[in-house]
Amino acid sequence: MCRETCLSAGVLERCDLTNDLTVSLEVVREHVLDELGRTFFEPARKFATGPRLRREGRAPYLHLLKWLAESEDWSIQLEAALAQHPEQRGSVGQIIEKRYLEEYLRNNPDLFDDVIHFDASTRMLSIEDPKFLYFLRNLIWNKFARQVGFIATEFTGRYDFALSFAGADRDVAHLINEKLQEAEAAVFYDKNEQHRILASNIEDYLAPIYRSEAEFVVALLGQEYPKRIWAKFESDQFKKRFGDNSIVPIWFADAPPGMFDETTRVGGVTIDRTADIADQVSGIVTAVRL
Repeated sequence: MCRETCLSAGVLERCDLTNDLTVSLEVVREHVLDELGRTFFEPARKFATGPRLRREGRAPYLHLLKWLAESEDWSIQLEAALAQHPEQRGSVGQIIEKRYLEEYLRNNPDLFDDVIHFDASTRMLSIEDPKFLYFLRNLIWNKFARQVGFIATEFTGRYDFALSFAGADRDVAHLINEKLQEAEAAVFYDKNEQHRILASNIEDYLAPIYRSEAEFVVALLGQEYPKRIWAKFESDQFKKRFGDNSIVPIWFADAPPGMFDETTRVGGVTIDRTADIADQVSGIVTAVRL
């Protein structure tokens, strides 16, 4: 930055001291989400349930909230959204046509006016607060649905599987990706989407995939996995999903899990590099696709 720019910005002094940051971005992210949850969980919960929670119902308000979270420009035109989700037209369409949505928002201004706006004339539903959008985009939706009280609502992720691995085990990851795609599964494998990743903030792009957008995460836990920065970043995203039946650990025979390894709490498989890798991968893919 030139001297003139600094002066015009009101910067009059320069500090020559530097500080090393010891707190990881993920720790900061989790702290931010915890703080946002104190403010935004309640309006998100109340919107998701609608005027009355129907535990086994089709959850039209919950689906609207998720569609909003997935929108690129903070808003959705409801007719267009219904065209993209025809399976929800009956339930979501009803709360729009009968003006239940409009009435619900109008009757609860203290909860919703600062975060969600509905224009009845254009049928445009939009998010008013960028922090609320960030909170929604980082929700694990199946978990959130259970927290809200729904017992029959499941969300299919953007991907069926996301692969997490260290570069040393890319050969195995590549084979698993090929076999899963042959079985017509939607797979997040970094090389498949290199063109999208290069145009994005990598952490912002990857975090929601491992946090919630993949129905299952397949973690290839080789010797190098704990040592790699990106493997740690990915595992930090999906670690809260243990217990949700959505993590598939693959332990390598030369890197068995330790006694206190969290992955031992869920079922997984072991792969042995001294045996035929292709045969083992075929067996793994068959198992996870059942």
